[in-house]
Amino acid sequence: MSLAHLLARQALTRPDAPAIYSGTTLWATHAQWAQRSAALAHRLRAAGLQPGDRVVLFMSNHPRYLEILWGAWWAGLAVVPVNAKLHPAEVEWIIDNAQARWGFVTSDVAPRALAGLQHQIDIESAEADALLAPLSEAVPAPHDSAPGDLAWLFYTSGTTGRPKGVMLTHRNLMTMGLTYFVDVNAVDAGDAIVYGAPMSHGCGIYAIPHVMAGARHVVPASGGVEPAELFALGQALGPLSTFAAPTIVKRLVDHAEAQGLGPDDAARAFKTIVYGGAPMYLADIQRALRVMGPRFVQIYGQGETPMVATALSRRHIADTTYPDHAARLASVGVAQTPVQVRVAGPDGADLPLGEVGEVLVRGDTVMAGYWRNPEATAAAVRDGWLWTGDMGTLDTHSFLTLKDRSKDLLISGGSNIYPREVEEVLLTAPGVHEVAVVGAPDPEWGEVVVAFVVAAPEQATDAAALDAHCLAHIARFKRPKRYVFVDTLPKNNYGKVLKTQLRALAAQNPN
Repeated sequence: MSLAHLLARQALTRPDAPAIYSGTTLWATHAQWAQRSAALAHRLRAAGLQPGDRVVLFMSNHPRYLEILWGAWWAGLAVVPVNAKLHPAEVEWIIDNAQARWGFVTSDVAPRALAGLQHQIDIESAEADALLAPLSEAVPAPHDSAPGDLAWLFYTSGTTGRPKGVMLTHRNLMTMGLTYFVDVNAVDAGDAIVYGAPMSHGCGIYAIPHVMAGARHVVPASGGVEPAELFALGQALGPLSTFAAPTIVKRLVDHAEAQGLGPDDAARAFKTIVYGGAPMYLADIQRALRVMGPRFVQIYGQGETPMVATALSRRHIADTTYPDHAARLASVGVAQTPVQVRVAGPDGADLPLGEVGEVLVRGDTVMAGYWRNPEATAAAVRDGWLWTGDMGTLDTHSFLTLKDRSKDLLISGGSNIYPREVEEVLLTAPGVHEVAVVGAPDPEWGEVVVAFVVAAPEQATDAAALDAHCLAHIARFKRPKRYVFVDTLPKNNYGKVLKTQLRALAAQNPN
């Protein structure tokens, strides 16, 4: 069954219920949303697009993102949502690789025509208005896409070369949506999701379970993450749910603390904040709970199994009476309902509990493969198991704790060092706001540990103090050999620290 049927169902059962908001202004009811998406689908097919064709969405967050997304699925097309922070030249490579025919853009990210497209539409233009205008004739039924048909072609960040196109089917995303209700968050028709993080990524994918529930969808007027705006939206429209990278959670907590807001204030603005996509350090989630209260859920997944591998529930996060609560908070939870998760050695055999190995995932959310890249698909999916590239351990209760990406592991003097372990310790040191640890080449040790540190405002610290703090908490061989103080850490549009850039900096500046 096509994902478009989810919207068609809501338009029939709850046509006048509010569906999309631009800020606090109602943009569309479910019936209006379905009419616009169906009209777009009809006109795309009339223009020659065929089921299975790809359309690129190179857009900032906008209410029309949802209308175009469901319009493409209504027509049986596959969407290629692209990070709005990419350079147009990078997008043109994706257009060529995806063999995309049409593109929908916002003028702020696509000020020129993108090479390779047959047709490009600014979603705020008169042409877009005409494409989305309701039909005078009967609304066509959604194209009956098969469960295994391509729905979403997600391009990886490409930190180690050209990005790969992850093929996500209607079944993949339907399973993800249903899993949300079981393992992440209960949703009813009165709820609302807010899109502060990019809709081209996990935040936008979470539209699917909220369409399933007939909930509301809120796009901030700013189109992004402005903590004061998000708190105000929540207070105006009712508590909001959202997906956010840990860096966004940190911004929300900083705002709440600076404004003197407590858990009761946060509860009026936010129902649930689902976090993932990058490490959430123990010190940060403990502070978030203290400031904003028990409204957090952690998920672990990746583009190849979207939003679904493990989950650390609100109950687990909030249960401070658990004997080893800190260790549980540092985990990413247990396998979500439709998947199996295990930790294996290079030969694929399960490792004993507590031993570090690669995390493997199997289930109906695992991608159909990499677009036009059978070699990469064969390397990533073996005997039905997705090899994630993440290193972790399982405990006796099946909670998974991530150590690092396999590529981030560094070996110094023959000893394995996981940067995240060092980062967790440094974040508890006075005067440290953010930190990222990488390896740098060394002729004697092979690699040495280098810590890039963002100092907390108005708090003094130095390398000697940080070194002493590390020696008090971790083995001597794990402590950084160098501390580099920086104003900010380089991050991508989703809040992930770009360690590739930091490794290059560390290698260029050995002293």
